Amino acid sequence: MKGQTYVIIAILFMILVAIFAVTNIESVNVNYFFWKVESPLILVILFSVLMGGIISAAVGMMKMFKMKREIKVLKRENVELAQRIEEKELDNSDIDIINSENGENDANRIN
Repeated sequence: MKGQTYVIIAILFMILVAIFAVTNIESVNVNYFFWKVESPLILVILFSVLMGGIISAAVGMMKMFKMKREIKVLKRENVELAQRIEEKELDNSDIDIINSENGENDANRIN
């Protein structure tokens, strides 16, 4: 359901941008660093929205990959710690068995 909500919002946003761009069709001067170009405002608007989407997607993907890498490291660390805990529990159970056997022997000596 969450994914569908995002798709619906994205479609509504694209419709609003398209309506805004179509209502602004006059030519404007666009200053690039070293030259000027006259182009329709609709192209400037659509190009700006497209570049904003591409940049946002790139930043989001970088963050997602970083988080996946961190999850992989944490899962590996979790497995290692679980193994260490399991080894410690086995060691402690061996000690408990030895202590219980020694306790029985001590009880037999007393009697």
